[in-house]
Amino acid sequence: MAKHLDLEEQEQLDAIKHFWERWGNLITWVLIAVLGAYAAWTGWQYWERRQGALASVLYEEISRNVDAGDVARVERTLADMKDKYGGTTYAAQGALLAAKLLHEKSKSAEAKAALAWVADKASDEGLQASARLRLAGLLMADKAYDEALKQLAGSFPASFVPLAADRRGDVLVLQGKRVEAAAEYGKAYQGLTADSGDYRRLVGMKLNALGIDPDAGTKSGAVS
Repeated sequence: MAKHLDLEEQEQLDAIKHFWERWGNLITWVLIAVLGAYAAWTGWQYWERRQGALASVLYEEISRNVDAGDVARVERTLADMKDKYGGTTYAAQGALLAAKLLHEKSKSAEAKAALAWVADKASDEGLQASARLRLAGLLMADKAYDEALKQLAGSFPASFVPLAADRRGDVLVLQGKRVEAAAEYGKAYQGLTADSGDYRRLVGMKLNALGIDPDAGTKSGAVS
């Protein structure tokens, strides 16, 4: 009986040996690939967390210097942040903060450059949309109407669609294109909810100024 069991065990061992001779290398490489992928993923997660933590420190520095009105320090910190942590959300938020101060300090070109960077590089589509709207506003103030409309072209996240339409209406009014402007204001008005409050009323006033009753959707006067 014992001999019979020994034969069975030997057969099993031979089968296992044969299996590993045939498939052992493949299984080993698959395990290495899986474990390597897991190690890479955990390493990436750690790297992202570390990048975010370091970027947050520079963001706080930008915020403090914006409050202090220190343009030189804001510009230096932003440049450092873009260079080292440009892929983080903090970098995009920092650039938006910096752009506000730069505009207030009459550094229009630098403000537009900061906003253009966010619009092009930010990983968050909401921050990209905010940057495009603000950049369009600065271009509009510079009478660069065609450039402003380029920033407002294309798709926007759903919550930004009415805001982009309103801004396009503003640009078109300044270009003397009142009919087209009215159409854009109409889109904005319809896209804004009652919760939008004063903003929706403001768009309604713009339509009224063009001779349109926004709630009736009909002309109360000529748009020309």
